[in-house]
Amino acid sequence: MALIGDFLKALAQLGDRRFLGVLGMSLGLTLGLLVLFAAGAGWVAGFLPQTLHLPLVGEVGLPVAGLQGLAAGAVLFASSFLMIPVAAAFVNLFLDRIADAVERKHYPELADTPGAGILASALSALRFTAVVVAVNIAGLVVYLLSGPLAPFVFVAVNGYLLGREYFQLVAERHMQPREAEALRRRHWLRAWIAGTLMTVPLTVPVLNLIVPVLGVATFTHQVHRLRMRG
Repeated sequence: MALIGDFLKALAQLGDRRFLGVLGMSLGLTLGLLVLFAAGAGWVAGFLPQTLHLPLVGEVGLPVAGLQGLAAGAVLFASSFLMIPVAAAFVNLFLDRIADAVERKHYPELADTPGAGILASALSALRFTAVVVAVNIAGLVVYLLSGPLAPFVFVAVNGYLLGREYFQLVAERHMQPREAEALRRRHWLRAWIAGTLMTVPLTVPVLNLIVPVLGVATFTHQVHRLRMRG
């Protein structure tokens, strides 16, 4: 399968200096966000009641450890739920660096691409992150109603969003937006499959830092392969 070949090429380049630089920045930003989550959860835990009044029992004190456990649980839940939009935001910020590294190594005949610039990348990251968060919040009802199928629905929805965004952004580096969109529409299933395969390991610690980098590199190979074929 061509997608596997694209991924293997991306994996072989993981030791690239520019890849490692993006991984380092992503790690720093992720740790910073987790610290903010932890601080926010601890602040909220401070407002929780220290005692509960139960019928026939009276007042029951809540151990501090229990409140801290609630805060830790909130951090873990938030980090797993938000990891996909956070990863998407990071990739929007660093996509040009990863794609440029892939193109210089594998497609040197392509003209240098100036990239979107810091401000445009930041705005694109905020826009797409807002879309992913909004879709997942709106989808909470669907997830709850899906029962045991909820994980599959979650992966399918976020796989489509990630595949759509990654493919479009990589294609727009060398094509007009309308042309890039037309190419994506012709190969929407390929993009969806690739995005879905990325979504699953994004919920796994450590892997969720590496997968976005490999994802952009894989989509870069995919886009250029489909462009040359078409």
